[in-house]
Amino acid sequence: MARVTIPAAEEILEKEYKCLNNGFVRLIDYMGSDESIVQAARVSYGKGTKTVREDRTLIRYLMRHHHTTPFEMVEFKFHVKLPIFVARQWIRHRTANVNEYSGRYSIMPEEFYVPKEEDIKPQSKTNRQGRSEEEIPFEIRRKVLDLLIAEQKSSFAGYNEMLESNVSRELARINLPLSLYTQWYWKIDLHNLFHFLKLRIDDHAQYEIRVYAKTMGEIVKKVVPYAWEAFEDYIFNSITFSTTELKVLKKYLPKEINDTELSGLDLSSYEKMELADKLKKIESL
Repeated sequence: MARVTIPAAEEILEKEYKCLNNGFVRLIDYMGSDESIVQAARVSYGKGTKTVREDRTLIRYLMRHHHTTPFEMVEFKFHVKLPIFVARQWIRHRTANVNEYSGRYSIMPEEFYVPKEEDIKPQSKTNRQGRSEEEIPFEIRRKVLDLLIAEQKSSFAGYNEMLESNVSRELARINLPLSLYTQWYWKIDLHNLFHFLKLRIDDHAQYEIRVYAKTMGEIVKKVVPYAWEAFEDYIFNSITFSTTELKVLKKYLPKEINDTELSGLDLSSYEKMELADKLKKIESL
């Protein structure tokens, strides 16, 4: 069977999408498509046996019922250039294959992440691991930028001095800061990529990694548009309610929703049936 190619994906293959001041994301390769998800679910290699509409309906069914294996049949390989502190957050997602630029074998380039002045914010009062959206005085923002740039230059000057003194690269690098850029190849299946994107596009994620996640999301959308649509509808933009929360919600729901109201919704017949079942379940709490 010939390798699946997607015209929209072929157009952006190897294209560099700029992230932050010196970073980027590039789609190096991909395997599979929306059609591959459908074929895996049906365990069939017969192309064209179902309509596009039926394919979309099946993908949406798989997504909302958490049948994840068919999505694992699609893979993406990215080339990413990113600050080391972003890479250390990113690597916590342990479901990918990674090969990173090595400072033991190669000389590190003098490229550092410096935030935009407007992105320098105070510590959040409600989120211990994040920044708030409040403004910070101009003089403090300028001081932060001056400190960052001065320390970056100083550390890299020390790195170069050690290299010139024939100190091994693996030792000379150890004082370089987390703002230094690194690069890697990152390969992952679509199911686990969706999990990564759900967490890292979220507003609670650090701004810098959100920039990369949003860029990757735009790439994924071009390769698997139906799967992306289902991901947005059933995973990313969905909300989970606890039993206690549903009991509160029950008080504000109408006792009955008629067929006319359901027919006006942009849902498949299966989705309407499932919605009706969900409403009955809430009513029975």
